[in-house]
This record gives sequence, C-alpha cells and structure tokens, in this order.
Amino acid sequence: MTTTMERICRRGNLPLRILIAILVVLAVLFIGIPIAALLLQVPPDLLLASLQDPVVLDALCLSLVTASTSTLIVICFGTPIAYINARCRYPGKKIIDTITDIPVVLPPAVAGLALLLAFGRRGLVGQYLNLYGIEIAFTTIAVIMAQIFVASPFYIRQARTSFAGINRVYEHAARTLGATPFKTFFSVTVPLAIAGILSGAVMTFARALGEFGATIMFAGNLQGKTQTMPLAIYGALQGDMDASLALAVILVIISFAVIIVIKVLTEKEGADT
Repeated sequence: MTTTMERICRRGNLPLRILIAILVVLAVLFIGIPIAALLLQVPPDLLLASLQDPVVLDALCLSLVTASTSTLIVICFGTPIAYINARCRYPGKKIIDTITDIPVVLPPAVAGLALLLAFGRRGLVGQYLNLYGIEIAFTTIAVIMAQIFVASPFYIRQARTSFAGINRVYEHAARTLGATPFKTFFSVTVPLAIAGILSGAVMTFARALGEFGATIMFAGNLQGKTQTMPLAIYGALQGDMDASLALAVILVIISFAVIIVIKVLTEKEGADT
C-alpha cells in the first residue's frame, strides 16, 4: 500500500513536486559541498605522504585502539543492561533508562568536566584512588572512559530496541526443547537481534572515534598518549595543515564506511522481521 507522500511524489501537482526537489537538492548541497571541498584539498599522494607523519600515525593508532576497546567494553556491559531493560519490569526502570540516555543530550564539554570532577586527582572518586597511586585523568584510560561515557547510549538504545522487537515464540520453543535460559539467549535471542546489535556497535565505535569535547577536558591532548584524531586535527590546525587535512579525510572515509555498514545491517534487520 502506497503512502500519501508516495502518491504525491508520483502524481502530485507540479509546484509541490518542484518544491520537494528544491528542498532535496539544497539539503544535498549543504552537506555535500563542505565534504567535497575537504576531499578536493587532499589528493591521494598527499594523503599517503601524511600517513608517514608521526602525529598522524600516533593519533590514528591511538584512536583505533581506544575506540575499539571502548566498543568492546560497551558491548560486554551494555548487552545485559539492554536485554534486562527490554524484557524485565523492575522498580526504577524508567530512571535507569533516563540515566543511560543522558550522555546523548549532554554537551561533551560538560561530560568531560563531570568525569574530571568524579575521577580527577581530587575528584569524588579519584581522591580515594589517588591514595593507592591510581591516576586516571590525563591518561589513555581517561580517553577510553570518556569514549564509553558519550558513546554507550548509542549501543544500549539500539540493542534494547532489537531485543524488544524479537518474536518470543522462538525463545519459548527453545525452552520447551530443553534449552537453558543461558543457551537460549546465545543461540536464539542474540542471533535474532544480531543485526541491531552490530548496528549499535558500529554507531558506538564511530561516536567513540569522533569524540572530542569530553576527551580534551578529561584526558588532555598529549601526543601518543591521549591525542586522538579529532584532537590532533584541532592541534594541527595551528601549524601543520596537511596533517590536519589528512586526519579529517580519514575520518570522512571511516564515516562513509560506517554509514554503509549501518544501512546494510538495517536493511537486513528489516528483511528478517
């Protein structure tokens, strides 16, 4: 059954169709022109040459390692939370859901300041860790914590939606055949929700990779230690434009890859349901 908008696009009056076309073109140009301007500034030979720059290599390696680590941690801890919130009713559930969603709307700089006040040397928790010689702020661990803080809601929300959308008939069938709840979860529930789970994981990785505000507030901008690609772009703008452009193009390429993967997984999830 076609929707009203589809009928308008096919047989609607000409002025309305022209207006829709203009809006689409303006949106594409508004997004596409800046990206094209960036890509045209960095020919392939310059990009390859910039990859030999220690600043670019350090930032690229650190970003990939920390973003991957953050994503794995979020998957390990976020999957049970998402499943419980999708299936169980318990006191304070709405409060828990709200708390896990707060980082989505919280300004990154505020998130970084909050982490610093909590885990800094004189922070709410950090002051006690400091007694045992444990320092978190302005270390690589701080980068990972900042990425987890801002990116975890993207995975938890997507996984929660995927778990909630599963037809539980298959799980009940597995239980009647003698499967334990643990085995049912990993052999039935997770495979049915895998497209949404992977989509959430990819979005989490992308968000962690592009994190700037919370990282610079909580971890600083130390090359090889806390300087991720967004921070390196910001720092290189003051002296090494080629390095800044190379890192920016790498992030654009990764963003395109992320979008393609998410679209493929979303279409797969839609076909399975």
